[in-house]
Amino acid sequence: MSGTIKPRDARELRQAIEWALSEGATLDVRGAGSKRALGKPMRGDHVLDTSGISGIVDYAPEELVVTLRAGTPMREVEALLAQRNQMLAFEPPDLGPLLGCAPGEGTLVGTLMGNFAGPRRLSAGAARDHLLGFSGVNGRGEAFKSGGRVMKNVTGYDLSKLIAGSWGTLAVLDEVSVKVLPAPDQTRTLILRGLDDAAAARAMCAAMGSPHEISGAAHIGDRTALRVEGVAPSVEARLKGLRELLADTTAAMEELGTFESRALWRDVRDAAPLEADADWTVWRLSCPPTAGAAIVGRIRGQRPEAKAFYDWSGGLIWLGLPPRPDADHFLVRGAIGPTGGHATLIRASEAVRAAVPVFQPQPPALAALATRVKESFDPRGLFNPGRMG
Repeated sequence: MSGTIKPRDARELRQAIEWALSEGATLDVRGAGSKRALGKPMRGDHVLDTSGISGIVDYAPEELVVTLRAGTPMREVEALLAQRNQMLAFEPPDLGPLLGCAPGEGTLVGTLMGNFAGPRRLSAGAARDHLLGFSGVNGRGEAFKSGGRVMKNVTGYDLSKLIAGSWGTLAVLDEVSVKVLPAPDQTRTLILRGLDDAAAARAMCAAMGSPHEISGAAHIGDRTALRVEGVAPSVEARLKGLRELLADTTAAMEELGTFESRALWRDVRDAAPLEADADWTVWRLSCPPTAGAAIVGRIRGQRPEAKAFYDWSGGLIWLGLPPRPDADHFLVRGAIGPTGGHATLIRASEAVRAAVPVFQPQPPALAALATRVKESFDPRGLFNPGRMG
């Protein structure tokens, strides 16, 4: 009979995994469960709930490092950092509302397991770039550690890069250390109105290639947004440079202050423009920034009702489509084929996720390598069986 196992610390976590191994049982690993509807439906015999392994272990603001247990809610981490005017620079998204959950329910470890990063990925890097170290238990029941609490603490294999994005299929973490950075004093956004998708991509790429240090570039509807952050004199100078750089565009220009900017970029980060149509399929496409408009054009050629907006200077497409039994996966993946990229099915019904590839199918050589890595960490397929296909 299935049940829920809720360890309270690292020792109990290892005991739970050792028990599952002895019983030949599989585990559906989850923290807050806010991303459980992402990926293939899981077939675990028992739920391994890590939310009881929670709390801040150490926070060294002078060293720009925070160490926390796996079940610590993201909101608790962000509140702690805000007290010292610091932040998680990779801007972790809150996809809970998009996936039918309440906002603010997710954990930082859940975000790391998906390697999710928000608009600032352009300048700050991916989630995996901020994971300094971790401890956990693999599918052999072995406790292990990797990295530490400083940037230059990696010897041998950098397992942090491997674990991030593994969706809990290689190991169950009990503790992580992540890099933090000072929050900007001021955030301003230059808005260009009236550009089509292709013109917006050109403007975003021009801005990103300039010396004006853009920390966000997105295109939503008829608005192209370029974010500049830092101390006030620097922000003003860079905004002036951007306006001069883009003066030849046909767009009308306006600026948003810090409060309005934060609200806009929070919506971009969390894919809020696609939340309203709760039964629609949602895809997340990664592609060359200059190719995004053509990819969406190919999709709209067959699905004119498709909704899309762009982040990462056009290199990330959030796409909404009316529900279909095949989630239009042949259409979506066919559209990215000519230019390259990959597509992940973020939201669909359980029946659809069971029937179609949720993650981008891998070339044979890469798939074989992924299989060998999985067998090294979890040879009996203990963790999150079926989630990645």
